[in-house]
Amino acid sequence: MNKSLSIGELTVSPPLALAPMVGLSHSALRTLVLELGGVGLLFTEMLSVTRLPEENAAVSPFLLRYPEEQPLFYQLFVSPGQDVGPAVDRLHQLGAQGIDLNLGCPAPTLRKQGAGCALTNDHDQVRHIVAQLRAATKLPLSAKIRLGASLNEDELLDFCRMLEGEGVDLLSVHGRLHQEKFCRRPRWDWIGKVKSAVNIPVLANGGIFSVEDARRCLDLSGADGLMLGRGAVGRPWLLADIAREIYGLPGLAPSLSLADIYSRFVHLLERFRPERRLGRLKQFTHYYGRNFTFGHHLAIAVQTSSSVEQAFDRAQQFFAGTKEV
Repeated sequence: MNKSLSIGELTVSPPLALAPMVGLSHSALRTLVLELGGVGLLFTEMLSVTRLPEENAAVSPFLLRYPEEQPLFYQLFVSPGQDVGPAVDRLHQLGAQGIDLNLGCPAPTLRKQGAGCALTNDHDQVRHIVAQLRAATKLPLSAKIRLGASLNEDELLDFCRMLEGEGVDLLSVHGRLHQEKFCRRPRWDWIGKVKSAVNIPVLANGGIFSVEDARRCLDLSGADGLMLGRGAVGRPWLLADIAREIYGLPGLAPSLSLADIYSRFVHLLERFRPERRLGRLKQFTHYYGRNFTFGHHLAIAVQTSSSVEQAFDRAQQFFAGTKEV
């Protein structure tokens, strides 16, 4: 099992990434996962190619970043006809280590704009956008995709080869179709079809919630590494477990209680302006509560809180009266 992968001139070790997730892939979660260990590559949540050039990095919760958060790829979503040049210039100013193109998000708001997975309906348009990005930057360029609107192997592989041909350095493949919900088991074997068809690194994404899931995903896909989303939100130490158990990297993930990890996350949220903290805590707790038999009680207690202070007090009461699973 290779303990690193190359993306352009960038070396990533271990080959484990924290996925771009709306409302979740922010500075606090990225730092928490880094502190627990095992992550080799970080992503921002998706950023509008039109709004990014005007975003104030000093106050924007989407651009807030601390020096230790690297390597960090900034994910862009683009609609047909939009100019990517100003956004790329902005990312150069921000010190991005790479740029990721969102070609997989199935959210209705993005689809209405022709962005995310909807953009893949027009391969020529995607080709044009990727060519624009490649011409505008020497940074590593990645793309995150799903398997398509339907299971069509020839179309999927032609699309991936086109992305490689236009200069994409890394593919992250979520093993579900555009319209499939998270409850549908991902097709890791189909990620293997992509891996066999291209010469650039492939990260497998989707349905990885344990070391056993990670091992089986790698076996079925043959991927060069893994990208974890919700599994790493609910268990921020999971990347460290995978790095240790699968890649043989020692000394990761200090022994902390679930309450200690939650407290650290709340502390990291202080990086944001007060009005930006509670919503992010509620989103995190929705997944983190699944570590407990009665974790929905924790999620409800935090969800109905009107301040971070109240939410944290309620969480402390929950931890005091609950045994870890």
